[in-house]
Amino acid sequence: MEQKRKENKELIVIFTQTGFTVDYEILKKKLSEEKQNNQKVWYEKFLDDKYEALWELGFSNQDDWMSQSVSFLYFLANKLILTISRQSDIEFTREEAELALDYDELVDIKSRVPFSIGSEFINEEWICLNFEKIAEIYRKKICTYKGTVKNFLVEKNTNINVVGRVYFHLVENKEEKYPFAFLATYSTENKDEGVHRAKHMPLKNALLEYKDDQEKLLQLMSTISKAADKSDFISELMESGELFSPLKFSKKEAYTILKEIPVYEKAGIMCRIPNWWKKKSNSLKLSVSIGDKEPSKVGIDALLSFKPEIFLGDEKISKEELEKLLLESEGLTLIKGKWIEIDKNRLSQVLAAYEKASSLANKDGLTIAEAMRMELNPGEGIGVNEAYVDLEVSNGTWLKKIRETMVNPESIREITPSKGFNATLRPYQHTGFSWLSYMQKLGFGACLADDMGLGKTVQIIAFLEKTRVEKGGKALLIIPASLIGNWQKEIKKFAPQMEVVVLHGKEAAASLEEENAFLYITTYGMATRLEELNNKIWDVLVLDEAQAIKNPGTKQTKSIKQIKAKTRIAMTGTPIENRLSDLWSLFDFLDPGLLGNVKEFKNYIKEISENKADYIKLRNIVSPFILRRLKTDKKVIADLPEKVEIKDYSSLSKKQIVLYNKLVKEIEAKLQTADGIERKGLVIGSIIKFKQICNHPDQYLGANEYKADYSGKFELLSNICENIYEKRERVLVFTQFKEMTEPIADFLEKIFNRKGLVLHGGTSVKKRGEMVERFNGEEYVPFMVLSLKAGGVGLNLTAANHVIHFDRWWNPAVENQATDRAFRIGQTKNVMVHKFIATGTIEEKIDLMIEEKQKLASDIIGSSGENWITELDNKELMELFKLGGGK
Repeated sequence: MEQKRKENKELIVIFTQTGFTVDYEILKKKLSEEKQNNQKVWYEKFLDDKYEALWELGFSNQDDWMSQSVSFLYFLANKLILTISRQSDIEFTREEAELALDYDELVDIKSRVPFSIGSEFINEEWICLNFEKIAEIYRKKICTYKGTVKNFLVEKNTNINVVGRVYFHLVENKEEKYPFAFLATYSTENKDEGVHRAKHMPLKNALLEYKDDQEKLLQLMSTISKAADKSDFISELMESGELFSPLKFSKKEAYTILKEIPVYEKAGIMCRIPNWWKKKSNSLKLSVSIGDKEPSKVGIDALLSFKPEIFLGDEKISKEELEKLLLESEGLTLIKGKWIEIDKNRLSQVLAAYEKASSLANKDGLTIAEAMRMELNPGEGIGVNEAYVDLEVSNGTWLKKIRETMVNPESIREITPSKGFNATLRPYQHTGFSWLSYMQKLGFGACLADDMGLGKTVQIIAFLEKTRVEKGGKALLIIPASLIGNWQKEIKKFAPQMEVVVLHGKEAAASLEEENAFLYITTYGMATRLEELNNKIWDVLVLDEAQAIKNPGTKQTKSIKQIKAKTRIAMTGTPIENRLSDLWSLFDFLDPGLLGNVKEFKNYIKEISENKADYIKLRNIVSPFILRRLKTDKKVIADLPEKVEIKDYSSLSKKQIVLYNKLVKEIEAKLQTADGIERKGLVIGSIIKFKQICNHPDQYLGANEYKADYSGKFELLSNICENIYEKRERVLVFTQFKEMTEPIADFLEKIFNRKGLVLHGGTSVKKRGEMVERFNGEEYVPFMVLSLKAGGVGLNLTAANHVIHFDRWWNPAVENQATDRAFRIGQTKNVMVHKFIATGTIEEKIDLMIEEKQKLASDIIGSSGENWITELDNKELMELFKLGGGK
């Protein structure tokens, strides 16, 4: 089994707020031995020194072993190496070289940000910071290198093309006959200023500077000789000697220079040319504006207007003007004060594309889904070859306004929750609630993808209560079975007037027909079997933990997508963009057609995976439909406590219920005769047994199987830890039972696809220190399971930002002390604290007692542990022990 995992590991990058870490993803497909070896070698290099490894990676060649996220880092490192190699004065400046990215380079890098864990952190500041960190490695190494920078780079990769010191300059001139000027220069050391800087001199000065050193002159001129071998034009200028003087060029000569720039650059000559040629800003393009006016109906299938126009740079021109341009001779021509290239083949293609687009515009128009999808592959949408036509798709007035509002939900006019909603939403939660209402009004499906712990549930309840009061109808909520208790409690707390029916078990179909509630709750497993769900058109359909439908081929996903609903909402705390196939499946549920069919989307993924660019187009399409706030967001973090404490309720499995009820009867009989110390021992012993049953039947029975579906807590643990794993975060799991540490760790190993750590009273002091160091280290160690008392003192585990109390000590001081292993000085993240409670059991009832009687919690429990429970009379004890009756 372990061997199989080794064959299927793919090296991935997890981006953080200021940098990155590396880990691996378990793949279904097998990798070749060579690819697997590459993964392993680079994984170890990154763990050893990640920026040193990144610098080294930049010298390698783009390879198919690289995942999307590794390819992005490779591009960044390679960009630095190209920046160094393209500085003609690098031999003078060496470690003092200015190595910075310009605006256009930043735009290009941002367009290549892949869909991967933490990609939301990558902005201009992140790019510049990490670019500089790689540059620091270069500076450190070149300081101690005795040879030239060129040799330093070529030793790393012989294919690196280090530019020479020659520049070609082409600028516009005001003379009508010779509208351009040309000058060849070279860089030479500026010795006057006493610093390592270069100055640019006309090429003729080199004849004087190196008149006594023919070898250096030949070395300088070698790049021009290479260019002359490929260019008759440069060859003639060299032979005549004109290349050494400033020249006036006709538009024909200038056009020759511009077209041959790739030849010169390959030879190692730097070219400084007008921006309009470099950026193609004066080029001819077809622009299609979609959605100027509001459509007659809402929804993803609403029809939008479609308007094609021809632009020359940023000026609109008519079809007739384009036809006149076709009569011009090829080359450069001045139109409306701007130089443009007359390429008759391209002009003909633009004209043909305009006519095709015009005929489409005269039909019904495009749906919103088609319009947005057209941004992924504009040419395909109107049958145009983008190799010949510069095609731009833009949003018209109405669509632009709608999309801007969807992406910036703070701009939505704040909607007031219904009076029956019993909670005060935090500002970002109120924004989420308003956004959901806005998306419902537009008829769009929406994904609420806030970080775990930010309160997605309360935002959805506010939305559902508003819908119930103002629109009526029926809503369906589909959730993992482990979350039924949580949802019931949250709805009862925040929307007590909402009628709720749980569709679970044999009576589910009958309940669906007989009950007349607003909200129906069912599980993913039941939704697959309950065909009656398809008999209604639901007003709202909500999926919690929507990653359950990430695999489009499963029966579960297909069944849920068949359910008809007017408004579809998905909830997830994981970064859904990690795998693009998952993204398609989610949107096929939310807004079918937005990302095309599965075949079209696979083709698109293949294209962007091959050229490692254009991720931004896909991100621009899906981002309006996803609302994701992170705990690290400045707008959110100021509104959050440093510790977010959540009570997570688990249901008992059938086996747990049988054992629990049996134990209740046994205790009830024994209490009739027990007295004094015997009674006290019976009560304390019974509490331990109840806790064991709530944890897992096998703990109580002394068995060793620990099947997950036998325990509600194990299912809940799985649900939470899958989210933690998707973000590659770390968790501490506390239990008061030493015997539970190994079963929990074994279970977590399957979720995290690797081993974690276990610490209990039997762990030596030396081993504890090693564990702490490893857990907080660079390598991803996802979890540590600790016995509560052993983990309560002297451990600094700040790499974790999740703490789970698997079972309760009912002593806030002891639990807080354990939590503070993660939450203490050095912690830079908000800590999520999950407290597991088995619904309807002694765990829930004592938790309620502690909550209602804070004095009891602090004065009595704080000093006597669980002994206070023994002071209750028999009737009170049985109320506490019996299953059910929790508030």
